Amino acid sequence: MIIAGAGPVGLALALALARHQVPTIVVDEGSGVCPEGSRSTVLRADTVGFLQRIGYTRVVADGRGWTAWRTLRRNRELLAVPLQPDDVLHLAHHRLLRGLRDAVSATPLVQLITDSAVLELEHDADSVSVHTEQTWLRGSHLVGCDGPRSTVRKRLGLRFPGRAAADHYALATVRADLPFPGEAQLHRDPPRGSGGPGAREVTARPLPDGVWRLDWRLPTRAPALTPDQLIEQLRASLSAWNGGTVPPYELISNADYVVQQRLSTRFQVGRVFLAGDAAHVLGALGMQNLDEGLRDADNLAWKLGLVWHGCAPEQLLTTYQQERRGAVIARLRAVDQAMPLLQPSTPLLEARRSILSGSLRRNAPLLSDGSLGTGRLGGAPAYPERSRPALTPALAPTSPGVLVPDFTVVTADGTKDRLRARLGRGFLVVLVAPGTGVWASEHWLGAGLMPQLTEATEALPLPAELLVTEAYPGAAPHTVLLIRPDGHLVAALHGCRPEELYDLADRARSGPADLPAPRGGTADADESGEGNGSDGSGGSGDGGTSGRTPARERLSAGRA
Repeated sequence: MIIAGAGPVGLALALALARHQVPTIVVDEGSGVCPEGSRSTVLRADTVGFLQRIGYTRVVADGRGWTAWRTLRRNRELLAVPLQPDDVLHLAHHRLLRGLRDAVSATPLVQLITDSAVLELEHDADSVSVHTEQTWLRGSHLVGCDGPRSTVRKRLGLRFPGRAAADHYALATVRADLPFPGEAQLHRDPPRGSGGPGAREVTARPLPDGVWRLDWRLPTRAPALTPDQLIEQLRASLSAWNGGTVPPYELISNADYVVQQRLSTRFQVGRVFLAGDAAHVLGALGMQNLDEGLRDADNLAWKLGLVWHGCAPEQLLTTYQQERRGAVIARLRAVDQAMPLLQPSTPLLEARRSILSGSLRRNAPLLSDGSLGTGRLGGAPAYPERSRPALTPALAPTSPGVLVPDFTVVTADGTKDRLRARLGRGFLVVLVAPGTGVWASEHWLGAGLMPQLTEATEALPLPAELLVTEAYPGAAPHTVLLIRPDGHLVAALHGCRPEELYDLADRARSGPADLPAPRGGTADADESGEGNGSDGSGGSGDGGTSGRTPARERLSAGRA
């Protein structure tokens, strides 16, 4: 497969495909150098877990978790949210890129070609050909991860409508000692003189090594700050936070940026896909477009992997656009509804805000949801079957399509692990069985539902692993969870009903399919044991072939 663009989303997608034993070529117009800059991103627990399992193991050490988030207005606290270190991670963009490039260099399944921009592409029913500045490449599929000015999107003739200026910020990264170490704070309507010229709000978010990222929201159509104005802005904020005294500080970098809100009219055309900034741009109210781009990669990788290995029909790939574009649309609608409540466009509307939409205190959570990954602006999406993508807070943990929380699981050999560490190679079948954490695995592997569930898992027509857990929110004992490789719940069943489990697996892969013969990659793992089902993780039992396996036939006959 071919990936255009070696940014975070393109590299993460390549690594995720490598976890599915799918080889990729990543082409990028850049040189591969990752200079230090002012850009940074806030990642949620699910996207941090995704980066860890695809090979960027030092991501937590490269970033900074927060102890709390506080929202203030004119120095009066509106909201305080205590945080655990793993709730959010603030990470510099250059560190993220270096970590992903190091992970790419460690796998032979990813080839990175730099200084080679995409010029043209051709695609038909069987393959895709890409013309770069260096050569022609041919692959089974192409994914455009080449940014908001995506050449791939333009060559497909897709429009990229939206808002050219949803928000405007001045940004600075500063090394300084602030009186709220470890906390992120948003100061709305700062007292006169403390926010600098024209600032409506100031956000301070800590990074590693005593560095802070400061963002001042400015009028949308205001010109960029001059260097003198930026220093005035910076010194005014530092003084307000330190009792009227400007502490020693080092200005590391600064930038001025306008937040756009854009969405491609399609995410797929035949064998060509868009992901990340090439597909969508959003960032108003603290929303993190990179988080959504990493979710694109996680969603698309397992589907491409199943299709590439012959374990699913091409029809499965159409669900990528349905799920991911639908989720971004829901996010953009939430922003459109929240903006008038939080950022009135005129002083008259500002004065009437308490009458028209309630107090700012009531709506204060909306100012933090985008940054913290909570609520409608930041919570993980859900993908209910045959309906529009929803936002997780409205759904129960056992609702089909939700992103399952991380929890402790026990493997068939008795090893304890975290669920998120097991994602990304195949489907997971998880039995809720209280007491299994107390007893050694040999005492429960042959008891209760385990023998039948073990055989049913081996009979599934796709890579799968059987796990056990003590408890799951909202699930009774003997509940069986079928979880997709990206961590979204297919369904929760009570007891072991093999035929229903098979039907759910078939629906998750878009049909029982008389599938083409699988590629050798599913069964031909490397000597390290990595690959679909060859690492002791259960496997599909049939090397990826379609239809019923002998075990599946025995179970069906026995049930009949």
